[in-house]
Amino acid sequence: QVQLVESGGGLVQAGGSLTLSCAASGRTFSRYAMGWFRQAPGKEREFVAAISRSGGSTYGTDSVRGRFTISRDNAKNTVYLQMNSLKPEDTAVYYCAARDATRSSRAYDYDDWGQGTQVTVSS
Repeated sequence: QVQLVESGGGLVQAGGSLTLSCAASGRTFSRYAMGWFRQAPGKEREFVAAISRSGGSTYGTDSVRGRFTISRDNAKNTVYLQMNSLKPEDTAVYYCAARDATRSSRAYDYDDWGQGTQVTVSS
């Protein structure tokens, strides 16, 4: 099991940027693929982006491709989500998740979750 703590959320105007961080502790971070998911009020949790154990492979959902970048620093046990050109529809609670296997876009594939960080984008 790995413990995850997200940070970096906040209120930003449309077109602005935020960088989310997710600090991991408990087990060897580099054995975990990592994902970012988000959940808006009244909606289901949705996949945002995922990164492989080494960081060499990443992918994101269509709605964020070209705007969001996922990265990781295994020496710092941290995964990041750089979010640019933010839109009001990006408003949600953002969660990071860990999976002791290859990366996945499916929430049920992930074993450990953080508590979430709120991102609010005003128009």
